[in-house]
Amino acid sequence: MRKLVLAVLAMLALTGTASAETYPARPITIVVPFAAGGPSDAMARILGERMKQSLGEVLLIENVTGAGGSIGVGRAVRSAPDGYTISFGHLGTHVANGAIYKLGYDLVTDLVPVVLLPSNPMIIVSKNAVPATSLKELLDWLKSRPSPPTAGTAGAGSGSHIAGVYLENVSGIKLQYVPYRGTAPALNDLIAGQIDLIVDQTSNSINQVRAGTIRAYAVTDSKRVANAPDVPTVDEAGLPGFHMTLWSGLWVPKGTPKEIVARLNAAAVEAMADPAVQKQLENLGLQMPPKDQLTPEALGTRQKAEIAKWWPMIKAANIKVD
Repeated sequence: MRKLVLAVLAMLALTGTASAETYPARPITIVVPFAAGGPSDAMARILGERMKQSLGEVLLIENVTGAGGSIGVGRAVRSAPDGYTISFGHLGTHVANGAIYKLGYDLVTDLVPVVLLPSNPMIIVSKNAVPATSLKELLDWLKSRPSPPTAGTAGAGSGSHIAGVYLENVSGIKLQYVPYRGTAPALNDLIAGQIDLIVDQTSNSINQVRAGTIRAYAVTDSKRVANAPDVPTVDEAGLPGFHMTLWSGLWVPKGTPKEIVARLNAAAVEAMADPAVQKQLENLGLQMPPKDQLTPEALGTRQKAEIAKWWPMIKAANIKVD
């Protein structure tokens, strides 16, 4: 009986090796936990199109929406650990959601990091009727309001909501949050003057800033973004240290062979090194990650550090979801 068990284990080990050696042998699915057409979807499609050159197989995008992205992440977590299902996510889905939702999975132990992807700094924008032309003037105006100014968000626990909470913490202002079903309707109301401000992803707001329908004050990073060089950083504008970037990444289910993780990592790194891909991503307002941060281990370290930073703040703010 013991010999039989050993023989079966040996066969399984050989099968796993052979699977890794022949990977991929069919299309790969990237689960994007947001609707088609948004910045996450656009990034995944750009990278997936280039990664197929390295992998030799098509990468299909599956949009699985709901509960701030937690449903889509759960779909990936419960998939077979064979490299054919990849979880695309960001600071919200793979960090903040753990402090907001009762998840049926662990964001760290049930997923294996693959690679850090480009990041999207936030940008502080207001309706044009706000009588402020600098970030300092904006903060003074916000503090002078007899009632809390209104801040649009893409929903409870979204990046714009967390960024607003962070802004409250570092500046001493108080905001009244107005949740929307996504950023687009929030931006529409900002343009119409129905709300006062949004701390939004740069890629979402920059076209409206260029069109002059809303006003930008600063990007929440230590350096200016390439597609908005005239917008100062928060450090330059007088709110040093208010840094928040909506970084993204790829993960696979726990138990995925290391050889497959390495293959996916190499394909993603090669895609991000392609000048044509870089141009497409920069046009979306995205910033490429440093080369020394492109290992699976670097993404895992960042995710854990961000959990340590954001979870206490989110829990103290008592962010609730319906």
